[in-house]
Amino acid sequence: MRSTTRHFRLLYPLPILLTSSPLAAQQTTTTDVVLPPVVVTTPSPVVKKPQPKPPKAVAAKPSPPSGASANAATKKKTAAAPPPVEAADAADAAPLPAGPVPPGTLLVVDDAFAPVTVATDRDIAAQQGATITDTLASKPGITGSSFAPGANRPIIRGLDSYRVRVQENGIGSHDVSTISEDHAVPIDPFSADRIEVVRGPATLRYGSGAIGGVVAVENGRIPTFVPPNGISGEIKGGVSSVDDGRDGAFRATAGSQGFVVHADAFKRASEDYQTPRGRQRNSFVDSEGFGVGLSRVWSDGFLGISVSRIDSVYGVPGEEADEGVDPRIDLGQQKLQARGEWRPREFGVEAIRFWFGASDYAHNELARHAHEEGEPHTEDEPADGFEVGSRFTNREQEGRIEIQHTPISSRLGELTGAIGIQAGHRQTRGQSFEGESLLEPARTTSLAAFWFEELKATQRLSFQAAARIERTTVDGFGWTDVSDPNAPIEFTGERSFVPVSVSLGALYKLGFDTTARLTGQFVERSPDAAELFSKGIHEATGTFEIGNPNLEKEQAFSIEAGLARAKGPLRFDATAFYTRYQGFIYRALQDVRCLEDLASCGPGADAEEENFDLVFFRQRDATFYGVELSAQYDVAPIWRGVWGIDGRYDFVNARFEGGENVPRIPPHRLGGGLYYRDANWFARAGVLHAFDQDRIGLNEVETPGYTLVSAELSYTSEIGDGRSVTIGLKGENLADDEVLNHASFKRREDVLLPGASVRLFGSIKLN
Repeated sequence: MRSTTRHFRLLYPLPILLTSSPLAAQQTTTTDVVLPPVVVTTPSPVVKKPQPKPPKAVAAKPSPPSGASANAATKKKTAAAPPPVEAADAADAAPLPAGPVPPGTLLVVDDAFAPVTVATDRDIAAQQGATITDTLASKPGITGSSFAPGANRPIIRGLDSYRVRVQENGIGSHDVSTISEDHAVPIDPFSADRIEVVRGPATLRYGSGAIGGVVAVENGRIPTFVPPNGISGEIKGGVSSVDDGRDGAFRATAGSQGFVVHADAFKRASEDYQTPRGRQRNSFVDSEGFGVGLSRVWSDGFLGISVSRIDSVYGVPGEEADEGVDPRIDLGQQKLQARGEWRPREFGVEAIRFWFGASDYAHNELARHAHEEGEPHTEDEPADGFEVGSRFTNREQEGRIEIQHTPISSRLGELTGAIGIQAGHRQTRGQSFEGESLLEPARTTSLAAFWFEELKATQRLSFQAAARIERTTVDGFGWTDVSDPNAPIEFTGERSFVPVSVSLGALYKLGFDTTARLTGQFVERSPDAAELFSKGIHEATGTFEIGNPNLEKEQAFSIEAGLARAKGPLRFDATAFYTRYQGFIYRALQDVRCLEDLASCGPGADAEEENFDLVFFRQRDATFYGVELSAQYDVAPIWRGVWGIDGRYDFVNARFEGGENVPRIPPHRLGGGLYYRDANWFARAGVLHAFDQDRIGLNEVETPGYTLVSAELSYTSEIGDGRSVTIGLKGENLADDEVLNHASFKRREDVLLPGASVRLFGSIKLN
């Protein structure tokens, strides 16, 4: 029986967090000022056209969804319709149909300068899995690290960790998931109303570390409008067969007289999952969380605050688990967020927005004490048999302010745009109790300015320009030379970087509701603290990692072209991209083994002891290119609805200069299916095939392909008074194929992904 006792609690309450850094002190001095939020998930950084001031009354429920999936729908309203107060989200987004989106609909954003992937709350409820990546992994261009069922970070176009930003309501996830693949992103999918993946120029709004893309989780914890009948809510949950999984969640929002409150909570638990080879030991997940928020909404804006908490215990499968060590992670995070918008529409200012977040994260890495034969148990051993091997902590604050100017008419066309600043402070530590600590306390501070302009030259042709300049300082302790393992040359101090990034894009409406796009980018990224100052064992990946304090900025030159169609019976989104990296930072294996400290490293390390592969962080030029394609066609009416076909294909190839393959690159994938949809029923059956991955990097092995067979059947009914009920069944990997993820470090240990599974899910909504 596993223990789910929390082994620690966070030591610093949020009030202390807010005054524990210069940035926090700066933020607290501005609490009396009505500031502005940066648009969270925004493929297009320019806000909607000016509209007349709404009457002095609280806004009603908006028609389109907010965020990066709502922009064009908001833009296309008539001038007589006053904008909802949630325009902070909708302002900068992309097009979806007004009202509920039918299940299984391919959501295409056709007014963005780069592709945007959208997963709705319906997609989230139907999907088995404890991470946001589980909901996204079947989308073109997106896979996951799948290190454990509780830790599965997104991989976009073959890029992960420091090149993919994960954020919640516009503020970063504030965790340590970029440092190691066994570290979870502390955002549960059941806390999300929608998940969006933004690529291209819009990522410059959030940081230079988002070269791969931004995974943006949206929820209503800070309400931006009063529900139409004063209250809205949802109860949802499900059970799954492959892991005896149970999950449930609720959310409720209520408001009156311009004040709106929100509350939500979730709970999930699953046992070790089944594979075609049997039960995967130590693959359980047990997590829970909640969030509460309060907003003041008026005709020209809103101001709100929220507090949330998440706790999770999950096992890490693999060789150590099979040996009875059963490694697991026990994490907790508490987070405070604030957000607001004011739309003066005077003096050339259309809107002012701000976002702020502060969080305290920590996790313990636990394992059973391994007794040698005949070794006695001691009195000071933990009662449950687990010991803390290492502890990771991260305390972080982040703020962003943006000013959007009113549209300007010129000879070239109408010009809309925004300018903003972003600041952040982070203190991270990876402390080991068994040897060298992976990361001594490292402090990162950043200050950036960004600017976006969009020119609508004609009704068909638009251009976009974006720029970002950032100053990042990383203060820590590491090694610059380890040629003498007994006396490495130390580095103590700070490194400063000034990344500069620019992008240009064009969007052209070809006719037949089809849009063509072309974008070019030059992006610079500062090395992360772990890339600079790592210096110890990393049990999750079986490595002894040594950072490089002399790393330089990473540069990426990228160009991509695409075609998109969001309307009509045929909907599609196709993109081809090419990126050339100068100074691509990666972990290079050294064919040397280590024990717990540097002095033990060498080819003669004791084979009977636990060994770790020596890894150096290095830089090398690399090239990435690939294709992402998704399409859906409503073939013909049948019965009370329509039947159709869908398809998808994606691949990414990545090579270092000289021809060597970049390791852990996902394989080519091809899939398709048949579906039926009407006002109540949705049914789909499909397959997704991953080809053999034989383009392997140094010290990698080939990974065989696999085929995933899936099917879904669901029924939705309106039951009056704005209420609806949904119930459904979804089967995954129904052929029970053996699935190995080439992009996962667990591929080396042949850890299979879950076998055949059926999930029963349902929800009750009050709109």
